[in-house]
Amino acid sequence: MFKNLSYKTQRKVIIVAFSLIPVVLLFTFAYLPVFNMFKYSFTDWNGYSKSYDYVGLENYKTIFTDSKYFTVFKVSLYYFAGSFVQMALALYFATILSFNVRFKNFFKGVLFFPYLLNGVAIGFIFLFFFRPDGTLDTLMQSIGLGAYTQGWLLNPKIINISLAGASLWRYMGFNFIIFLGAISSIGKDVYEAAEIDGANRWHQFRHIILPSIKSIVQLNLILAISGAISAFDIPYIMTGGSNGSNTFVIQTVTTAFKYNKLGLASAMAVVLLFIVIIVTLLQRLLIKEEK
Repeated sequence: MFKNLSYKTQRKVIIVAFSLIPVVLLFTFAYLPVFNMFKYSFTDWNGYSKSYDYVGLENYKTIFTDSKYFTVFKVSLYYFAGSFVQMALALYFATILSFNVRFKNFFKGVLFFPYLLNGVAIGFIFLFFFRPDGTLDTLMQSIGLGAYTQGWLLNPKIINISLAGASLWRYMGFNFIIFLGAISSIGKDVYEAAEIDGANRWHQFRHIILPSIKSIVQLNLILAISGAISAFDIPYIMTGGSNGSNTFVIQTVTTAFKYNKLGLASAMAVVLLFIVIIVTLLQRLLIKEEK
């Protein structure tokens, strides 16, 4: 079959043959579902009926006008605010551990370890941590703050703060490693020159470290937006979205599989997709500007 073909032609045929299966799988399990998601977002499909009606932009109108769906964006603000605290702590520890300190490798491992854990496991860990008379209440009582114990996952006023705190503990290790890698790329001769000029650690951080990793900080801030909106595993495991802890993704899953409103849920997924695309474009724009 291949005898009459040239070497280049045979090579092209082999490449196409081996690439065909991955392309078919990619189209079947990636692009086709996205296309169907867009299509269903304009319908009232319930997920199992063979027929459905097209409703135009009604689903998108519901998302941005119905308080049941629109208010979940407010919950994302807790996670977004927590991202600032998370990055501040990550930058603080990354800066300290970039200098010569004792047991620096041990502390690096301690800070990065939570990021390696599964989100479900972390959810169960913090369920025990926040439960009445649990770890947090016991610690507060041992230091004389027992009067300030709360229903950390029962009080709607503080439940999202508790959940954002759990997410902060989990993802801080990722930002820590990113910042530490960026800081480690700064040449030692720069620090030596600064020390000769009399610069202390604060001056080195302010005038050397922070300007050098400015682009990394900006990118992490942008990624915090998509991360805050797409929060799912920890709040879903710990509360299931109850007591005012419903996030956008939890609301999407509930709408699809509990209320069988696949059309509306598809529209919510499309909105989330566009938010992620916008964040990605902003990220690339910042990288281009820095270059």
